[in-house]
Amino acid sequence: METMNLALGAMRFGTGVDERTAFDLLDRFVDAGGTWIDTADCYAFWDSDTGHGGQSEEVLGRWLTARPGMRDRVRISTKFGAEPVVAGRWPASRTGLGSAEVRAQLESSLRRLGTDHVDLAWAHMEDRTVPIEDVADTLSALHDDGLTARLGMSNHAAWRVAAARARALGQGHEAVSSLQYSYSYLHPRPGMPGAGHRFGFLTDEHLDLAATEGLEIWAYTPLLGGAYDNPAKEVSEEFEHPGTTRRLAVLDEVSAGLGLTRGQVVLAWLAGHTPAVRPILGGSKPDQLEAAVAAVRTVLPDDARARLDAVEPLTPSVDVDRVPDTDAA
Repeated sequence: METMNLALGAMRFGTGVDERTAFDLLDRFVDAGGTWIDTADCYAFWDSDTGHGGQSEEVLGRWLTARPGMRDRVRISTKFGAEPVVAGRWPASRTGLGSAEVRAQLESSLRRLGTDHVDLAWAHMEDRTVPIEDVADTLSALHDDGLTARLGMSNHAAWRVAAARARALGQGHEAVSSLQYSYSYLHPRPGMPGAGHRFGFLTDEHLDLAATEGLEIWAYTPLLGGAYDNPAKEVSEEFEHPGTTRRLAVLDEVSAGLGLTRGQVVLAWLAGHTPAVRPILGGSKPDQLEAAVAAVRTVLPDDARARLDAVEPLTPSVDVDRVPDTDAA
């Protein structure tokens, strides 16, 4: 049974995070009531000696093997489409979302993970060489063949997600039910790419689609790489605008009033977000995990959430009593 609105990000397992530490974090996460673990077949090619990914899934597979019965307690989320075909030539050379390529990628992921299915399979990033209808059919086939329980899309334009869902639902097949994007309390300047992806940042259109269609949102880099609380880390240039100054001022006030760090307030804000948002923690230390668990279990007081939401919300509320009557002569 799911008890915590938090996913453990395994991106650096096997590269930046050694196996012993990864096992410890995974054990602590499950002991704390966590269930969702997020990875990808390309993690982490940029830190590997070979220029290819797969290390994260391999570590997870060995952890599952070393913990009999654990596979029934956790839910595994993995992605495909962004693994380099030729090392050193990403993103020009990557596996993409062709039907045969996707099937081969997911089957390789299952072998590394040591399981016969994942609980959520994601199209990691766009592949405009493949018609979106074909992408939808490919994803639905993975579900129909029992390789995944659910489907998701990450780093895609909102209209392509909507088109893929329309295709699947029109054919009577399983449709995408989850979105994964970079999202945090600070908002980037419009038009900025996120994490190397053209559509990497969650936008108002994605939020509107999720709210309308009842989709689950997963948020990666919710803590901006530690920039909220680590003085040695600066907020990246995408967030350098006056709105950030105003949002940080309110965040400082709320965190001081609640006795929480800025990052904990951000995670609590995300965990109680409407529409629903599942933060992905990419931390590599036990104290980071402990702080995040406490944060997502914190229910922000109504007045605190209202103050946080009132500062340039991504989705502004509309006062229907003040909307002009266009029918009036």
